[in-house]
Amino acid sequence: MNAPIKATEPRRLYQQIADQIRGLIQGGHFAAGDRLPAERDLAQQLGVSRPSLREALIALEIEGSVEIRMGSGIYITAETERRPLQTGSMGESPIELMEARAAVEGTVALAAAARISQEGLTLLRQTLDAMRAEIEAGRKPLDQDRLFHLTIAAEGGNSVLAQIVGDLFDERHSPISAQLRTRFETPETWHLALREHEAILTALQARDPLLVQAMMHAHLEQSKRRWMENEPR
Repeated sequence: MNAPIKATEPRRLYQQIADQIRGLIQGGHFAAGDRLPAERDLAQQLGVSRPSLREALIALEIEGSVEIRMGSGIYITAETERRPLQTGSMGESPIELMEARAAVEGTVALAAAARISQEGLTLLRQTLDAMRAEIEAGRKPLDQDRLFHLTIAAEGGNSVLAQIVGDLFDERHSPISAQLRTRFETPETWHLALREHEAILTALQARDPLLVQAMMHAHLEQSKRRWMENEPR
């Protein structure tokens, strides 16, 4: 009797790019201690976008194949420093997650603008005040950030969409997204995010659906850019 055929999970783009770079390392094109070409040049050589390359490099950093030195560049590590962690366990593409969040949360924000309660507006204001206090205390306001987005989702009135918002948000704790945050989130980027949240809240208070949707899209697009366009050198 034949064994059942198991479906194979398609490899994400960043995994495929990481495979290419790992193959170059294993093939002797780069030795331990070598500095990789600049991201722009390496992306051109591999025929990929810089954001997708950035994700692949973060994945390789997690497994220990490369070391990202801020302000200097990206270097090949010694083989003894590499860990047996496969990129398949690192989570969804952060770029694709932010695009998915923009699609879902833009729709949710549009609905919330028309029906948000005074209690919801008050909770959002309190959440942003707490977020500001956390930033000023030198802490990352992850809980407040999550509560802000989930409150808007709840006010949209669709529990299924609200659950999707929560699931997409929580994917930021996957290894690859968490490593990106470690590398590129700073008090300055959190202040920018807070300012964008304030713009969303102002639009909600005005009950302007199209403006709320535009502000949500702008916030998530800027968040993606902060993750993917800051330079590691």
